[in-house]
Amino acid sequence: MQTNVILSIAKKEIMDNIRNKWIILVSVMFALLTLVVSYFGSLASRGWQDLGFTISGMANLVTFLVPIIALMLAYATIIGEIERGSMNSLLSLSATRFEIIIGKFLGLAGVLCFTIFIGFGAAGLMIAANVSNINYADYGIFIGATMLLGLVFLSVALFFSTIFNKRSTAMGGAIFLWFLFNIILPIVFIGLLATTIDMMMFAQGNTIVVPDWYHALNLFNPTSVYSSLLTTAIGPVSSMSASSMIPAPSWYSSGLLIGVLLAWIIVFFALAVWRFQRKDI
Repeated sequence: MQTNVILSIAKKEIMDNIRNKWIILVSVMFALLTLVVSYFGSLASRGWQDLGFTISGMANLVTFLVPIIALMLAYATIIGEIERGSMNSLLSLSATRFEIIIGKFLGLAGVLCFTIFIGFGAAGLMIAANVSNINYADYGIFIGATMLLGLVFLSVALFFSTIFNKRSTAMGGAIFLWFLFNIILPIVFIGLLATTIDMMMFAQGNTIVVPDWYHALNLFNPTSVYSSLLTTAIGPVSSMSASSMIPAPSWYSSGLLIGVLLAWIIVFFALAVWRFQRKDI
């Protein structure tokens, strides 16, 4: 394996995204959304809220925005090169398929993580300049967890980019994945839960005992794992969700949830490598 080839491919991915202003636009979007949530997110008062409140307010937005950004960033990274004919050029320059796919993943991962770090980091510094008692560790956990969520969907999109034979089909697959993890699976899991408990308890606003199988199923949805990780690892988020009708189980730990997200990344990257090695070009 040639490290310089991998780094060259990764650099090309980064430079392509810098040239089309993707990094700047998404970083600004993340920063503005965070500042808006911090300043206008409280119904009780207007003004800067602390980072704990901001993280709680941003959690749901992140589960919607970061996955679709990661999917759109990577859905065509393989099939797009094949359609343009540039994949054959890469292969003719003594680059192996493994080197190509790992270089592309590292480049896109660098773009995504840098965007998240700059966008949320800049907003965090601005909020910190206007409020007191800042817990930088909690905000750092939030940024790190968001990067992990993005890398999960980047890895899944990379795998899907090796499956389809057309860029348009790959885009449709990426959109379906977003709906699957953000809308379809939560509805299906809640529907299954409704068959085993009295849903009237929800209507009355009561906290209920949820069977462990429901929480185990949620480990198969990375957006749910991300939300649970924030609840488990970040004090202010945990306290705000303590009265939730479906609290996290005691066996959820930060280590378990981080391990699940890492497993998603590793498994789908390995599948992408396996599928790309066998793909006709």
